[in-house]
Amino acid sequence: MWWSNEMKSTLLLLLAALGLAAGPCGYHRAGRGGNLPKDVRVIAVPAFKNTSLRYRVEQRFTEAVMDEILRRDRRLTVTSTPERADVVLRGDIKGFNVAGVLLDDTGRTRVFQVTITIGVTLRDRRTNRILFDQPNFVFRGEYELPEGPATLFNEEDPAVDRIAQEFARSLITTLLEGL
Repeated sequence: MWWSNEMKSTLLLLLAALGLAAGPCGYHRAGRGGNLPKDVRVIAVPAFKNTSLRYRVEQRFTEAVMDEILRRDRRLTVTSTPERADVVLRGDIKGFNVAGVLLDDTGRTRVFQVTITIGVTLRDRRTNRILFDQPNFVFRGEYELPEGPATLFNEEDPAVDRIAQEFARSLITTLLEGL
């Protein structure tokens, strides 16, 4: 197809105008600006509260969060003492539920689902301003009850550890990258 110079110029101008108009569509690079101020160097993670009445589950979640912070951002120091920190991350294990989700041929439960509800608040200790608040993180995991003598071993504990690690990864990604 043969185009005149005038048509080419008009088409080029139209495409340029369209490109400029479509440029600021609200898209931005993911991960720009998290919930953590740039000047934060010390983050306190006191032991999570446990209102679920499940024995020692709060220790697993507290440790998983502390480990994930150290793994993801080496510029941060983690402490359990709020008085020594720039920001304080508090957590509360609010719910712990185990339910059978799959039965075998004999009617015995083979697969269980663990559901854990956690509330988290990040507060700037210097200004007392809440930087992040999520009252109901819900995380789920499953485990299978093996047959035979292996049934003596509790598979729930490794499932809870996996959930704690998944929670910690999700939380710290949200705090550091704002996703």
